[in-house]
Amino acid sequence: MKISLFSRLLPGRVLGLAALAMAPAAQAAPYDTLDPVQPSDTPGKVEVLEFFFYTCPHCDRIEPLVEKWRKTLPDDVVFKSVPVAFNASMRDMQKLYYTLEALDRLDLHPQVFKAIHEQGKDLTQAKGIIDWAVGQGLDRQVFTDTFNSFGVQTKVVRADELTKSYRIEGTPTLAIGGRYLTSPSNTGTYQGAIDEADKLVKQVLAQHGG
Repeated sequence: MKISLFSRLLPGRVLGLAALAMAPAAQAAPYDTLDPVQPSDTPGKVEVLEFFFYTCPHCDRIEPLVEKWRKTLPDDVVFKSVPVAFNASMRDMQKLYYTLEALDRLDLHPQVFKAIHEQGKDLTQAKGIIDWAVGQGLDRQVFTDTFNSFGVQTKVVRADELTKSYRIEGTPTLAIGGRYLTSPSNTGTYQGAIDEADKLVKQVLAQHGG
């Protein structure tokens, strides 16, 4: 997979949008195909995985489109966000996502992007993350205990396994049915990636007789 137009950056760095505008010339295919096909963690469901990380500017820009699209997916499709870590400095941001999930506070997921990309907050390390969470009304001890829990660590390990098995080299990337990968780098626009993912979901469902 070509990664020059993706974000694979150290936390806090910003990738310019000029490169994204050149994507059609760099990558003609609207999606890539995985071989072998990856198994679903949700048997009987078509799995859609969104690989992202919080400091990725493209992930920030596509997130509202992803949220809108995921609400339209049929019942036989399961959507999962997968925070990635290309290096150790990104580990705490993975734990942030899974802590919000464990506390049933994924309503704060968009607010993490806002805090980083609009408010300039540093949420790359545990202290800043915990202080931010407390500022959102979460209990410091509960959040800290969950952040450091075995359950959250287990999910981080699984996210790393998925990142490796899906051969993710940049974000944002959408994986459909364990077989297809698409992204703004493939399609040239954020909405184009969503539209292509939607087509691929329908294609996989048709193949499965859905």
